Amino acid sequence: MRAHPTARKASLLTAGIATAALTLSACGATADDTNTNAGASGATGGNAAPASGLQIMVPNSPGGGYDTTARTVAKVMETEQITGTVQVFNLPGAGGTVGLQRTVNEKGNGKLAMQMGLGVVGAAYTQKSQATLNDTTPIAKLIEEAGAIVVSKDSPYKDITSLIDAWKKDPSKVNVGGGSSPGGPDHLLPMRLAKAVGIEPKSVSFISYDGGGELLPAIIGNKIAFGASGFGEFLDQVKAGQVKVLAVTSEERIEALPDVPTLKESGVDFLFTNWRGIVAPPEISDADQAVWVDALTKMHDSQAWKDEMKKRGWTDAFVTGDEFGTFLKEQDTAVAEILTSLGLVS
Repeated sequence: MRAHPTARKASLLTAGIATAALTLSACGATADDTNTNAGASGATGGNAAPASGLQIMVPNSPGGGYDTTARTVAKVMETEQITGTVQVFNLPGAGGTVGLQRTVNEKGNGKLAMQMGLGVVGAAYTQKSQATLNDTTPIAKLIEEAGAIVVSKDSPYKDITSLIDAWKKDPSKVNVGGGSSPGGPDHLLPMRLAKAVGIEPKSVSFISYDGGGELLPAIIGNKIAFGASGFGEFLDQVKAGQVKVLAVTSEERIEALPDVPTLKESGVDFLFTNWRGIVAPPEISDADQAVWVDALTKMHDSQAWKDEMKKRGWTDAFVTGDEFGTFLKEQDTAVAEILTSLGLVS
């Protein structure tokens, strides 16, 4: 496994995952003759043909952050002719652990990869998944993204201070929603925010949705008081005036949302960063791993990817191979400690 030469060392994030019987057939990858990667040299330069037959599984519903990231990755690799057509398909369930189990079951299938992130790390614990990320092959960490506190356009809360005041007064009556299961980033964010403002995390009324695609209608329809998720999932709705971001969890304001204050600006000493990456099934060949790493490295270096990151407000966090594998182990340890402190795992 190789680390990209320009990759920066990512610091350990302090915030950072139901086994299911799988019967998926038509849309998924199978470990058959497609496992032979004829394009193994295609992503490494020269005049070789682009890598072909690649698939990216999204382990939650369409419309969320994982889905957006995977489809953006596929689009850039295709348009830059780094690869042939990349099939992106969704396999939601159990906070991403249905997809994780499927990935582990596809042992040796070098054509398949799974889009994932902090949420899958936590869900592996809270869902008591038999499959773990330690069973997968690390490919690349792609981006980081600040969290956001989001309300509907007609919410009674006009700023983060009024929301927190109401939340502290009676946490049980201020429902918060997130696009991940307990243990995922959209759960860890409000739990740690609650602790930061003096609310007992166990008293928080948290409603879990399977990805941002399900969370968004709940925010717009006022089924919850506020949503906590990556800010990039709401940019189109912010521009359309359907939702309002009250605060972001970054150190500084986000370029894509210049008028939105940080929590620190509002007097809340709290930072939170989510991340997303790609893993492959266990026991894939070195050649197949190199195809993924080289293709994603070329994608990362392209102007098209830089333009997408700027458009979506993503922060570059690109590392590959062993360095990403080390990061995953660090995240696993940190998330386990956080979930234990919240009483979610023993």
